[in-house]
Amino acid sequence: MARIGLGLAAIGRPAYINLGRARDLGADRSVQTLRAEAEELLDAARAAGVRWIDAARSYGRAEEFLAGWLRSRMIAPGELTISSKWGYSYVGDWRMDAEVHERKQLNVEQLRRQLAETRALLGEHLTLYAIHSATIESGVLDDAEVLGELARLRSDGVQIGLSTSGPAQADTIDRAVESGAFDAVQATWNLYERSAGPALERAHAAGMTVLVKEGVANGRLAADAAPPELRAVAAELGATPDAVALAGIAARAWVDVVLSGAVTPAMLRSNLVAAEIEWSDDLEARLAPLQRAPDQYWAERAALPWS
Repeated sequence: MARIGLGLAAIGRPAYINLGRARDLGADRSVQTLRAEAEELLDAARAAGVRWIDAARSYGRAEEFLAGWLRSRMIAPGELTISSKWGYSYVGDWRMDAEVHERKQLNVEQLRRQLAETRALLGEHLTLYAIHSATIESGVLDDAEVLGELARLRSDGVQIGLSTSGPAQADTIDRAVESGAFDAVQATWNLYERSAGPALERAHAAGMTVLVKEGVANGRLAADAAPPELRAVAAELGATPDAVALAGIAARAWVDVVLSGAVTPAMLRSNLVAAEIEWSDDLEARLAPLQRAPDQYWAERAALPWS
């Protein structure tokens, strides 16, 4: 079964598109408060055996929080797998009501600038550096300067990856596999959005590490927001909808790491129950009808408010 890792998208900045943030984080989302909560979450993850932590330059202060925690706990490079991503800049200025929270720019100047920022914080802890939300249309997979910089980073011992999003994830993944330039891919796959599955299976067969993000669909497959079919299965299993949703991902033979997007230790503990759920043909058959057309899924995601 796939390992469960921890993604920091929802804890490094005050606003994000996950449902239930008012309940989970409360009203005080000062830098100091979120730093303390991030450290508490990271302590809980380490104690529970989580060994993969994922961040990004656009996750507000996530890299900063992570770096401070690594130093304060005197964690040696190599004890944890630390991945991060470049391509988006956080521009929300720590405001809940910011008109724009992040801005995408996939060019070599952005790569050089953000890599320097990441290395200044994470140093030798950085295991994997990925393009954030690469697409065919962006041209980043054909950018010789970007690919050259990434190849140099790879030769220095840092693995190179990409993350994908949108209804054409499969095309981007297949292009990355064909290039041979990448060691890992991070993509959205969940009980609602399964379209990238065959391409991810091909990436895994080609030797790339496969990480799955947004396993609970930004909260739409968790708690009260989960569909009745999923809540019914969870009740029968004595688990929570989020754990069942993540178990369905972890059961895929081509998945190496399932990223939890938890923001509290309690939420993380709930997510980790996924490792105890034995996926079956019956569960697969009962939950397969939840799958949606990719265009519908991504349109619904785009409509989620920053909260």
